[in-house]
Amino acid sequence: MIIFKTSKKLTEPISLSHRKKNEWMKRLLTRAKHVGDGGEVPIAAVILDIKGRCIGYGVNKREKMNDPLGHAELIALRQASLIKDDWRFNDCTLIVNLEPCPMCAGALIQARMGQVIFGAEDPKRGAFGGTINLAEHKSAHHNMLISKGVLEEESRKLIVNWFKDKRIISKNI
Repeated sequence: MIIFKTSKKLTEPISLSHRKKNEWMKRLLTRAKHVGDGGEVPIAAVILDIKGRCIGYGVNKREKMNDPLGHAELIALRQASLIKDDWRFNDCTLIVNLEPCPMCAGALIQARMGQVIFGAEDPKRGAFGGTINLAEHKSAHHNMLISKGVLEEESRKLIVNWFKDKRIISKNI
């Protein structure tokens, strides 16, 4: 792979300790559970700047907003771009409890997100290794750091149990 250097000096994203990653993921799992209790798929995301400050936060709102773009990652990106006053996120980190889908992964690549950290892999729709890895696709013009498996079991259980409960409720109606 050829890496092109730009004339603009790019800043690396923050390096988070194992403890900090777990702290952020615990917060996201708590919020995702709350969102799941409200009927949305329980996914929450946060974007951190180079100093580790939250500049964007999102939860799934597809049902609430009747919006196919109401994914946690996209909502967090929109908020962070307003706060940062830029669409480039080379020096930022997105943390989310489930591996991003192809739409969100594509948006993160287009936004030049510096680092993506997620909890559970999505074997059905994951686009950073679950079913496909868009970060390594020949069309990807940007290199990003990807970490997975942060509180993986808790993240996976939250999603699996939410869908299981949804199926049980549907059968009883």
